[in-house]
Amino acid sequence: MLTERQLLILQVIIDDFIRSAQPVGSRSLSKKEEISFSSATIRNEMADLEELGFIEKTHTSSGRVPSEKGYRYYVDHLLSPNRITVEDMSTLRSIFADRIFELEKVIQKSAQIISDLTDYTSIALGPEFKEHKLKKLEIVPINQETAVAIIITDTGHVENRLFHLPSSVKNTEIEKLMNILNDKLQGVPLYDLRNKFFKEVSIVLKSHIENFKEILTQMGDTLNVSLHDKLFFSGKTKILNQPEFHDVETFKSLMSVIENPDERLYHLMRKNPSGIHVKIGREINTSAMENCSLVTATYTVGEEPIGTIAVLGPKRMDYSRVITLLNYLGNDLTSVLTKLYHS
Repeated sequence: MLTERQLLILQVIIDDFIRSAQPVGSRSLSKKEEISFSSATIRNEMADLEELGFIEKTHTSSGRVPSEKGYRYYVDHLLSPNRITVEDMSTLRSIFADRIFELEKVIQKSAQIISDLTDYTSIALGPEFKEHKLKKLEIVPINQETAVAIIITDTGHVENRLFHLPSSVKNTEIEKLMNILNDKLQGVPLYDLRNKFFKEVSIVLKSHIENFKEILTQMGDTLNVSLHDKLFFSGKTKILNQPEFHDVETFKSLMSVIENPDERLYHLMRKNPSGIHVKIGREINTSAMENCSLVTATYTVGEEPIGTIAVLGPKRMDYSRVITLLNYLGNDLTSVLTKLYHS
């Protein structure tokens, strides 16, 4: 158990290091208004904190920097909530000011704004596509040989798929095709769309559409929607603003994960219970991110989390500000998307 004096010194060290990115020494601590102890006392307490694993000595100076254990304790026990400013509140609410009804665009704009407000990299992951259900399907002819199928889901996700039209197909048949597809497939989960089309819809099409076989093949391919969730990044290179990533190899390693996200990153974003969660350094369990912290916030519809928005920054990130902004955004997304889902 840390003493009150050790808690104060630890908090001041971490707060100072977050602001300056410079190791903190006993001399600079003794000049802080909130520290009233002698230099000798401060040195002794810092030595004890180092021995306990909360801070560590750098190779380049006599100052100390927080360890992962120190950051973890700071986030869990010492962090003071940051009051959200009117300006930040207004900026976050601008996400919804344009009356965007496509979930994908809402999520993209959220990622961009949270990155701008924190000056870190943001990552957003929408609802799992396997949970999406067909709300409406439109077919728009582009010319005599090509049409676009617009697949709209109950979550506001939109997929545009080009497909070939048989040259002899009539406009009345296209309209008939669209009506049949909507009648039979509305409310069907995306993962079952193609299967249901061949099992049930094809029988109806056979008796109503002249070019049945050709249309069947084309629509079957069109309804084979990718079920892989999409990750949206904003401010990818903002990590370069942090001194921890000025080393070329460290930066390249991190960017390789961001530019080519694998299942580990999807897992980090997807497997989060409700609320705010902070993973620090090796807790992320990805070697390229061992110098990072990842703060995630879920947004929900009903009881279940359906998506995640996150901020990726150095371990030395401004946790208080990041958590405050993500918490506010998560609540706003929950409120707005609940209305969107049930509209």
